[in-house]
Amino acid sequence: MEKYSRSDPPGQTAFPIHRAGYPLIFGSAFVTLILAVLGFTSLTLICLAATLFICAFFRDPDRVIPDRQDAIVSPADGKIIFVGNVPDSPFDLGETIKISIFMSVFNVHVNRVPSSGQIKDIKYHPGKFFSANLDKASKKNEHNALLLETENGKNIGFVQIAGLIARRIICHVSPQDQVLRGQRFGIICFGSRLDVYIPADSDIEVSVGDTVKAGESVLGKLY
Repeated sequence: MEKYSRSDPPGQTAFPIHRAGYPLIFGSAFVTLILAVLGFTSLTLICLAATLFICAFFRDPDRVIPDRQDAIVSPADGKIIFVGNVPDSPFDLGETIKISIFMSVFNVHVNRVPSSGQIKDIKYHPGKFFSANLDKASKKNEHNALLLETENGKNIGFVQIAGLIARRIICHVSPQDQVLRGQRFGIICFGSRLDVYIPADSDIEVSVGDTVKAGESVLGKLY
């Protein structure tokens, strides 16, 4: 029987929201209230819908993490759009297996650590804002690359990539931080992508077209 654990404390509300969304939610709600007071019914309904959408976008549900030795969990909710061997990565890891996950605006956008270990390096790169499902987005879009050394000495790279709409990448961890599999580490606002680079000898458990959930879905296993 599969065992599960929690990497973060459970939320204190029935509908947890990432704190990055609070300014936008409060601002949109305030505008909605003003329009309602002034009697602009149609505009009020539009702004109310926008406020509810922002709340949904920044939702931050609790997750239980598979307690499997050497498992690599998905760092993002979304759809697998690429799985394959590549000769390079942001951290010069040599040949690796790259797994790309595309997040639409309807997915949860909170990102989670794929494996337990230590953050060894973080590289932020400003860039373009091509649609995140395009191949060129990996290198040309704004992105934030993290290098993790697992408890068994393996290296995993994972990259937050801004999309066509996204304009803000948030990362809560720093080099030398010890992290747990499935732990929250950041968020990308409004549509984006996560690329994961794992050792070439890993056992992959997902395919292009699969839908995954951050922290819950296993992408593969390290050897």
